[in-house]
Amino acid sequence: MFKKITKGLFALAVMAMISNPAHAFYTDMDQDHWAYQSIKFLTEIGVVVGFPDGTYKPEIPVTRAEFASMAIKALGQEHANVSQDIDFADITSDFWAYHIIEKAVYFNLIPDSKGQTFRPFDPVTRAEAIDLAVNAIASSPVSEQKANDICSKAYKDYTQMPAWFLMGAAKSHLLNLDVVMPGHEGSMEANRPMNRAEVAMLLYRMMQEAKLNPNDKLAEVMQKRTADGFIVDNVKVRGSIGIIPAGTIFPIRLESVVGSNISNVADAYVAKTPNNYVTKEKYLLISENSDLKGQVKYVQRGKLFKQQGEVIIKNELLVTPNDQAVMVYGVATLDPQKIGFWRRIFKGKQVTAKPGEIVNLRLLAPIKVDLTNGYIYE
Repeated sequence: MFKKITKGLFALAVMAMISNPAHAFYTDMDQDHWAYQSIKFLTEIGVVVGFPDGTYKPEIPVTRAEFASMAIKALGQEHANVSQDIDFADITSDFWAYHIIEKAVYFNLIPDSKGQTFRPFDPVTRAEAIDLAVNAIASSPVSEQKANDICSKAYKDYTQMPAWFLMGAAKSHLLNLDVVMPGHEGSMEANRPMNRAEVAMLLYRMMQEAKLNPNDKLAEVMQKRTADGFIVDNVKVRGSIGIIPAGTIFPIRLESVVGSNISNVADAYVAKTPNNYVTKEKYLLISENSDLKGQVKYVQRGKLFKQQGEVIIKNELLVTPNDQAVMVYGVATLDPQKIGFWRRIFKGKQVTAKPGEIVNLRLLAPIKVDLTNGYIYE
């Protein structure tokens, strides 16, 4: 009886993780919020944080110093060692964001104003935030005439943009960095303070583009992780992103018993990655001993003289060693392929996979991995 209760509690725990894999939960927003996925991802990797009362407060503005800090963290450069003298009249070396701003100048995200003010406590405007994001990405030159053409067609308020932002606004449109709140479509609103929801969406998009095409300074430090392990075929590497396509098959090691005559549909199972999964260039995709969780989706009982046993499991969750939990869908079939001739004739083979056994999982959807830190984009 105790074993049955334990098994039931374990299954409930696994299914709770599958239905709500996010580590962070904010009481003032739900999954229907337009920026939810960006906020969830950036929270998991420590770029944004909530408030002590459990809220995120998506509508409040972000200061210029806070935004510089978030941007440097989003680009993975908070620990970079740089030698860059900065000379802002309103920032001293003991200011909390001094070294962050130093890095932002070094990586050409913001200009060094040489004695002018940085205004660290002012709200960051949409123009200032978007311009920084554009500066993180290598892009083709845009003429002033083309920038005017793009902005006049894309933004009904383009005549109200600061002149210095015209080029940044045009590149933002071309790079799909435009962040538009519901109800604000068609406007840039360049001078409006950018709120925490918009900042999260912008940084998420900037991260993805910068991983593919970083500016020259960022390209020098964005190194891909390497390792030995199981080589995953047909991975597409674009910049610092590796994409494992749907249909890819790789081994997983079961950590729980699954069997045709003992498992039921909806039973939970757990597994691990038995090796590092790497590209042919040895770029690390998924680390060894990452956790996989899912359910039994189909069971066919083995019956003597009637039918062979079969079990299909569906993976739904991957938990990486850096504690990121993401939805990863794949299926594996356990069937009695390795049985003798007479056994196959008379049927009745039961299928049981014990802890430690390897089964092949086939991905149902692609996985996009940041090769510099192992984070997975949903």
